[in-house]
Amino acid sequence: MALIDFGGTQEEVITRKEFPMSRARKALKKEVIAIVGYGVQGPAQSLNLRDNGFQVIIGQAPEFKRDWDRAVADGWKPGKTLFPIEEAVRRGTMIQMLVSDAAQRAIWPAIKQNLKPGDALYFSHGFSITYQRQTGVVPPKDVDVIMVAPKGSGTSVRRNFLTGAGINSSFAVYQDATGRARERCLAVGIGIGSGYLFPTTFPHETNSDLTGERGVLMGALAGIMEAQYDVLRQKGHSPSEAFNETVEELTQSLIRLVDERGMDWMYSNCSATAQRGALDWKPKFKKAVLPVFKELYRRVASGKEAARVIQACGAKDYQQQLAKELGELRDSEMWRAGAAVRALRPAETGKTIAKGVKGIGGRAAN
Repeated sequence: MALIDFGGTQEEVITRKEFPMSRARKALKKEVIAIVGYGVQGPAQSLNLRDNGFQVIIGQAPEFKRDWDRAVADGWKPGKTLFPIEEAVRRGTMIQMLVSDAAQRAIWPAIKQNLKPGDALYFSHGFSITYQRQTGVVPPKDVDVIMVAPKGSGTSVRRNFLTGAGINSSFAVYQDATGRARERCLAVGIGIGSGYLFPTTFPHETNSDLTGERGVLMGALAGIMEAQYDVLRQKGHSPSEAFNETVEELTQSLIRLVDERGMDWMYSNCSATAQRGALDWKPKFKKAVLPVFKELYRRVASGKEAARVIQACGAKDYQQQLAKELGELRDSEMWRAGAAVRALRPAETGKTIAKGVKGIGGRAAN
């Protein structure tokens, strides 16, 4: 354990130095880690654990053929390391619930029926436990309930692992039935390749995660990009210019400077005109969006956003509806412009851009 000063507040973090891989392997030496779900986080966490020498099996419903076939393609063998969910839970001692929140609610009866005393029930998001009155996910008292929540998508968890960087994760112990819950939790957190681990609670992780996803990380980011792009287009700027000034410069240049040494470092590496404008307009944007974020957090904390997720994502036609909504996003002029811009990057020279360019600029600028 290390105490690190975060902006004047000291917080506990667990690094690979304090909890080395050798300790993690020793802690989980007798464990069979059953990864339930091979969709978003499942592939990354299972492959990272397997590469780090842990005993891992996959639980995946065979009727979801795309995910089953993906697991097979990644080297998991049916009947040996790849099983239907119920059998994987019976064989495992640490059950990692890595299906979607809505799916966890649906499969929980089968999971609960096959849990054994002393098992560890692992989550990478606190949703099902935090909102258990709505989800019905109430673990038996004789199992550990733990969480390691990587601060990134499954794709990033795997990519960062392969580069050796890792990705930071929060961790929490909700229920310690064996006296080993914290040790098991930290061990698997190191095993999946976390850069460092910081403590939280299931409700805190859920509230911050739902707020972040709807806010800066995804919802707000996409929304403000669309707003700026639309204004530029309405004022006569081309799709290429509007996209480059809205998205490309952010993702390919400026955000990398923020990642490197912080926002002030990025500002200091921009022109005086950019610095002055950014410093003048930052408070205006904060004042404009602060009420939205307060409303968002109230909805998350009250459970209204959870109810929305359960109702919408649990619908029988949800996948079709999701595909429609994502298709509309992908086929919007802004992101068709983005496809063309990406195809023109030097590393992608020579690839066809016809598909990305087709139809761009179809509406008149005014």
